[in-house]
Amino acid sequence: MRTVFSFAVFVLFASSAAAQSSLVLSLEDALRRAEAQSESLVIAGAGESRARAGLGRVNSQRYPQVTFAGAYDRTLASEFSGIFDNSNSSGDDGTDFSELPFGQANTYRFTFSLSQSLYSGGRISAQRQQAAAGIRTAELGTSSARALMQLDVTRAYYDAALSDRLAAIAQSGYEQADATYLQTRQAHEAGRQAEFEVLRALVQRDNQRPSVIRARANRDAAYLRLRQLLELPADTNLRLDVDLEAAELAAPAPFAGALDEVTASADAAFRTTLEQAELTVRVRELGIKIVESAKKPAVNFVSNFGLTNYPNNVLPDLSKIRNNWTLGAQVTMPVFMGFLAQAETRAAGADLTEAEARLKQAREAANLQRDTALRDLEAALAAWEATAGTITQAARAFEIAELRFREGVSTQLELSDSRLALQSAQANRAQAARDLQLSRARVALLPHLPVGNE
Repeated sequence: MRTVFSFAVFVLFASSAAAQSSLVLSLEDALRRAEAQSESLVIAGAGESRARAGLGRVNSQRYPQVTFAGAYDRTLASEFSGIFDNSNSSGDDGTDFSELPFGQANTYRFTFSLSQSLYSGGRISAQRQQAAAGIRTAELGTSSARALMQLDVTRAYYDAALSDRLAAIAQSGYEQADATYLQTRQAHEAGRQAEFEVLRALVQRDNQRPSVIRARANRDAAYLRLRQLLELPADTNLRLDVDLEAAELAAPAPFAGALDEVTASADAAFRTTLEQAELTVRVRELGIKIVESAKKPAVNFVSNFGLTNYPNNVLPDLSKIRNNWTLGAQVTMPVFMGFLAQAETRAAGADLTEAEARLKQAREAANLQRDTALRDLEAALAAWEATAGTITQAARAFEIAELRFREGVSTQLELSDSRLALQSAQANRAQAARDLQLSRARVALLPHLPVGNE
């Protein structure tokens, strides 16, 4: 007796611990966890950082470019050796030629160079606009990545919920078949049923086992997929806060507001993709300007400041430092480049033509997919509403069939048919609820989904 009691206490404690370790997960929680762990969003964020760095790279051309160079030369032999030796180091006017650079044994040179662009033919301005468009494109890419992640998580969440429901329906069918078998066996033992009816009930019950096993396997796979998207340990016990059997199935809370916006406005769908295509056209137009700027002169302000020292020893002699300082302007303009400019102009024009064609394709595809998504939503809603009456009728038919079988006025075949019809109605109801919620989420995410995504 003590052993039985101890075992019961252990089972109760283990069940309580398992319940406490369960993670109750709503769709909002799942989306929040996924966004915090999503690799695709990290990649998109890196793209934004790269685009901003590109703008910084272009902006650097607007500021002075200052460089420093330092050099030391040791002359081992020179054609000027001996010309300005100590006995002949001064000219008739008393000039000391020993400080001239010719043939010096040790030479130090330190040079600072400055260059400032004054006119680039519009190249820098066009590149800055291209970089700004690149930043916006990267930001839109992040929005698309987030929408795809949300759609994937929503699909995985409702797939797991559906697999839960289908596993429960399969288990319920097995239990009902087992109850029918036990009832038939008892009737046979009492002499009211033939052995054939017992065997039939046993076969029907055992035929339910593969469905139960398959449903559980599908449920495990669906939950594994959801855990992977949420970066949860594989042994995490998840409980989903969702009811696919609800009489009133409201739109998923994270998408309710956006769903109303998209269904009310045709311009809301795929606006991220369309803006990206428009930005690509703009970038190609600016590319033509950049190519054209190469045909114009470029004007730069330049300055060089240098320090020179010719010490007698290896170490610099600070008392004998001389300097050079120049200021000037530099104009460069291509005269003949082997027809390179013409080739680049044709290539830039082809890029622009392609971008304009792709923009047109994107607009046409966006209109088609928006209409298709809205029709799919209407069909999913109609299918879900149709299952409400079917499941009620199937449940009532099964109750009547059970009563008739217990009273001995109907056959086991009639009860089996009623049970299978109820299971089918329940599964169809759950599937329709899943499809409806997923369709709602997809329509709500249409503004940020890429064209062509299914």
